[in-house]
Amino acid sequence: MTAPQHPGSLRGLRVIEISTSVAAPFGGQILGDLGAEVIKVERPAGDDTRHWAPPAWHGESIAFMSFNRNKKSIVLDYKTESGRAVLVDLLRDADVLIQNLRPGALAKAGFTWEYLHELNPRLVYCEMSGYGHQGPRAQQPAYDPLLQAYSGIVSMTGEDGGEPSRVPVSLLDMGTGMWMAISALEALRRRDQTGVGCHVQNSLLQTALTWITSPLIGAAAGNPPPTRLGSGFRGVVPYGAFPTSDGHIFVSAGNNDIFHRLLGAIDSLDLAGREGFATNPDRVRNRRLVQDTLGERTSRFTLAALTARLAAAGVPHSPVNTVDMVYEDEQVRALGMLQALPHAQVADLEVVNLPATFDGEYVPLTKAPPCLGEDTVEVLRALGRTDDEIDALVDDGAVARPFDTAPSPAFPAVLA
Repeated sequence: MTAPQHPGSLRGLRVIEISTSVAAPFGGQILGDLGAEVIKVERPAGDDTRHWAPPAWHGESIAFMSFNRNKKSIVLDYKTESGRAVLVDLLRDADVLIQNLRPGALAKAGFTWEYLHELNPRLVYCEMSGYGHQGPRAQQPAYDPLLQAYSGIVSMTGEDGGEPSRVPVSLLDMGTGMWMAISALEALRRRDQTGVGCHVQNSLLQTALTWITSPLIGAAAGNPPPTRLGSGFRGVVPYGAFPTSDGHIFVSAGNNDIFHRLLGAIDSLDLAGREGFATNPDRVRNRRLVQDTLGERTSRFTLAALTARLAAAGVPHSPVNTVDMVYEDEQVRALGMLQALPHAQVADLEVVNLPATFDGEYVPLTKAPPCLGEDTVEVLRALGRTDDEIDALVDDGAVARPFDTAPSPAFPAVLA
């Protein structure tokens, strides 16, 4: 009999997320997946990612739905007097506050760390920024690709001799969200021991520096910066994508034994004794010659045929899949990370679960990414607001009720 799924060890914790885009929403989603009650505070226009479309799925932004499950959404203008009072009530008994607004924006609205700590000494305040909390660029707003460029990642990414390129996913945003979640757990453990919360600060630049640990240490040792090698690797050749007659295949030959098995698999043992091919240092020094020569040989095979040959020879390899191929892949399906989650607008919604199982089970996902303001009334009632008081907040422009069939003119639907 399968054991019942655990609801998550963070159940009972309340997280207030004042956020937009990717970093803080992704971090909040992780905490929500682990059982925390996450209340997402959105301005009237909603999180920016609600507008990042196309692509959309039945009118809902793919970007928003990627980072906002297991949350409640409340539309709140905390710059109004009555809206500020609502946010104060939310924070008074919260366990964690996470935000990635423009540097200084929340403090300018009166919610400094000092004020928050006085309001709720047990609060763990997680603040995310682009460049970090100190230094000459600390107050500059930033986006993931800007920090990929600033940190040197872009300088290392792209084809040999080609233009620099960013990694085409939100590498630093999502990484910072992960580090925030880890940091929040550490801060909560400290609170268990001291009874007092703390101020956690993460940034995209700090995440980037973590990802480029090896090149940074190389710079400290006086080595030149890495050059762009496409799919290659500085210290190993062959290592990267090679052509076939109908696609590309990625090959990693990390030692001479694997290299010789590769040569046998592609009917090219004649290359073993050729100058520049004998040892890995020889191949690294003659990278272009080796890659071009091997590419000419691999292009004689179909992808399926070469895959079979490399598998039989025990050569590490992988087809270069497109994302639609990954979605249908049998290994991906066997992992079970793609899970259905009921949604009001997207009946066939699937999301990607946390990349971990506990006693063989993924964490149970309980709530689809919310529609804008979907939980406003529920959250306000939980704070003790009466229906008349909620009506007054709506009239004051501090909050908005969830949309029914017709959006309010003041709070238009995000996507037509």
